[in-house]
Amino acid sequence: MSGNHPGAEVRKELTFRGLILGVVITVVFTAANVFFGLKAGLTFATSIPAAVISMALLRGFKDSTIQENNVVQTIASAAGTLSSIIFVLPGMIMIGWWADFPFWTSFAVCALGGILGVMYSIPLRRALVTTSDLPYPEGLACAEVLKVGSGDEADASSVEEGRAGLLAVLWGSIVSAVFAVVVATQVFASDVVQYFRVGNKGSVSGFDFNLSFALFAIGHLVGLSVGVAMLIGALIGWGWGVPHYSLLGDMSASVADLAQGTWSHKVRFVGAGAIGVSAIWTLAKLVKPVISGLASAMAASRVRKAGKADTLPRTERDIPIGIVGLVTLACFVPIAWLLGYFGSISGLGDHVAVLAIGGVAFVVLMGFFVSTVCGYMAGLIGSSNSPLSGVGILVVIAAALLLVAFVKPHVGPEEGKALVAFALFITSVVFTVAAIANNNLQDLKTGQLVDATPWRQQVALVIGVVAGAAVIPPVLDLLNKAYGFVGVAGAGAHALPAPQAGLISALAQGVITNNIDWSLIITGIWIGVAIIIIDEVLRRTTRRLSMPPLAVGLGIYLPTVSTLMVVVGSIVGWYYDRRADRSARPESTKQLGVLLASGLIVGESVIGVVIAFIVGLSGKGAPLALVGDSFAGAAQWIGGIAFAAIVFVMYRWVAGMARKLPGKP
Repeated sequence: MSGNHPGAEVRKELTFRGLILGVVITVVFTAANVFFGLKAGLTFATSIPAAVISMALLRGFKDSTIQENNVVQTIASAAGTLSSIIFVLPGMIMIGWWADFPFWTSFAVCALGGILGVMYSIPLRRALVTTSDLPYPEGLACAEVLKVGSGDEADASSVEEGRAGLLAVLWGSIVSAVFAVVVATQVFASDVVQYFRVGNKGSVSGFDFNLSFALFAIGHLVGLSVGVAMLIGALIGWGWGVPHYSLLGDMSASVADLAQGTWSHKVRFVGAGAIGVSAIWTLAKLVKPVISGLASAMAASRVRKAGKADTLPRTERDIPIGIVGLVTLACFVPIAWLLGYFGSISGLGDHVAVLAIGGVAFVVLMGFFVSTVCGYMAGLIGSSNSPLSGVGILVVIAAALLLVAFVKPHVGPEEGKALVAFALFITSVVFTVAAIANNNLQDLKTGQLVDATPWRQQVALVIGVVAGAAVIPPVLDLLNKAYGFVGVAGAGAHALPAPQAGLISALAQGVITNNIDWSLIITGIWIGVAIIIIDEVLRRTTRRLSMPPLAVGLGIYLPTVSTLMVVVGSIVGWYYDRRADRSARPESTKQLGVLLASGLIVGESVIGVVIAFIVGLSGKGAPLALVGDSFAGAAQWIGGIAFAAIVFVMYRWVAGMARKLPGKP
């Protein structure tokens, strides 16, 4: 019997127990992620840890399925991305507009933007998932974890292969988790950092290798071309940008402070320009597949209306496009009210109509633009590495420029702060749209690989969005009262840095008060144009070589602590695959490499949640530390050598397991 037969729908997928479990995991992981992100400037993906927890808890039920576990991770994945709102919303405190986070306003921003993100991702699914060759590293890793955890193999060789895969995931998880715990004790350094002078003029540069198995594994999954492109971006940023612009900085500062300050205040804007032009180019190339995706969604809708819904393959059943349109329109009305309400209480009451109507138009168009670009980036390098804050820079600049053009000439200088607040507020709405669309496409890729029904995942993510949106305001409020944010009057010694929110609020103020250095962004645009030309030439003249422009922009924009280990992982993964091609069982060997990488992501992500909670409860920066700062130099050597040795041993082990598998090579 065909899998499309109505009888096939009996399997468990969108269940009440799955929804409850998904919501509980979402609440816990969102709280941890908000704290982690404000402290470190990074959030972690929650899909894979949620899938592992779900499989462990639902295994006791005889009728649990891989698709039910997939729905749990889909709901919980909202915790990983919706918490990215911390890259914008604390800016309202930093500029002195809010004293705390009003619950209903903050909830509405997260919930409405998130639901709109789910709706936008539905027509994008066919363009970016079904008919695309993007790798979706985290989506693929999550699918592999679900497959080996479900144990639905048929014959003896499949059982052996499944067992080997489960061992690869399990030991990968254990090893990365134990390593992360040792890092938390500070016996192993978390990263290998070096800043230094360059040349005779006093310019500086540096590097920061994060000893993270999760970043290393993402490198294996994204592949060599993306890894090399990110390396080129890092070399542009730190080989040219930081040395060049540091000559204009405070030469009396320490080498580390001068290098970090130059990258943060100068080079990052060059990276934002490169990401911006690459994003526009990416969108231009996606116009045709997006239109064909909308056309196929309409065709599926006609099939459904003709009473032939059962003839559609399960993996093609989205929420009907008519309902998508209605929900989208239904979100626009409260968004318009929200923008108008914010404008009126901000002293911009005479311009409420312009702010509400123009604001909704901005959310509609900019939301779809950033959803497409972020979805593409999630497919390219994974949703946890997607530079949402880079996109946030572009959005806040666009919003601030429109306010300068259409509202600023009609208000007094005393309303300047209100305009900055409105620019941040509307950016936060677009930001949640982008974050959830970025995340949902990764989930839908996982669903495609485990034969899930897209509409059930889309409904599940809406539930996850609402649950996450309810948790974020009180957690933000709690952290603001407990610690405060760096740069805000009255913040304590343990104030949270919230680096992206600080940068985005500074940008909004810079554009509206007209003191921003546009030359940096324009330089980035020219670099982006050059990379686009090189990429097109490579694609047309060679079979395999490419230089994804967005990945190069990422390399410039993201700190080396986030990029260099991804580069290392991509090179090691490429070398492992080359060796696998010469082995007796190339496909099985490569598959075990992917599963090992998936396990490495799982272990560090789960321990990341646990350690974030311990940090939050203790109020100490390093509550598990066993040694002091004097051990830092030795910890770098010990940690670096241990990391390299573990990589070597683990890859040799999975290659050896592949050789021992029974059956035909």
